[in-house]
Amino acid sequence: MIHSSEPHKNICLLYNQGLMPYLEAHGWQRSLLTERIHDPSLDDVLILLEHPPVYTLGQGSNSDFLKFDIDKGQDDVHRVERGGEVTYHCPGQLVGYPILNLQRYRKDLHWYLRQLEEVIIRVLAVYGLQGERIPAFTGVWLQGRKVAAIGIKVSRWITMHGFALNVCPDMTGFERIVPCGISDKPVGSLAELIPGITCQEVRFYIAESFAEVFGVELVESQPQGFFQSE
Repeated sequence: MIHSSEPHKNICLLYNQGLMPYLEAHGWQRSLLTERIHDPSLDDVLILLEHPPVYTLGQGSNSDFLKFDIDKGQDDVHRVERGGEVTYHCPGQLVGYPILNLQRYRKDLHWYLRQLEEVIIRVLAVYGLQGERIPAFTGVWLQGRKVAAIGIKVSRWITMHGFALNVCPDMTGFERIVPCGISDKPVGSLAELIPGITCQEVRFYIAESFAEVFGVELVESQPQGFFQSE
């Protein structure tokens, strides 16, 4: 009998979705989180999707970082329970929401944030690009421009929210905020260095890198029930 020396890998369900309204995705995350708080044996999940244009504010974030009047109601703005300041999502930005039970990995939020950064850094390396961390900030920078924002929420060691990588978005939406509350560091996108790059191709590398960094076996799945992306 042959014994495999491969360590046991946790299963992580991969939900590759298309364009999904922010509040729909947020409700979906909350339901997945609640299910896992009640039954910690459920498999982990990684959701990859894009959002229509939307601004989100982290818990306790400063609305002064919005350069428009939130009360006029012309923009889609939501305050949510993640950490971090204001950020902008739009098509062309690939968003990842890992719903992970950190008790299977490490019960250490700093470690988890660094792991999410590592996922992005490895994806950039596929394209021969050197992603960088900046001490005291969370996220990934490329040639001095922030290309990935990270904000998380953890309940009973189960994660929600996640990362957003600027692949090929319309960058003008970022001009209306102080992204992540950092006024002296501009945002950038991969398309500025790699013309023609698409979220579709980057999804594959994100999934591959995520599986490597967290040591999981990704199983591509379709969500059951209400949350079917068009």
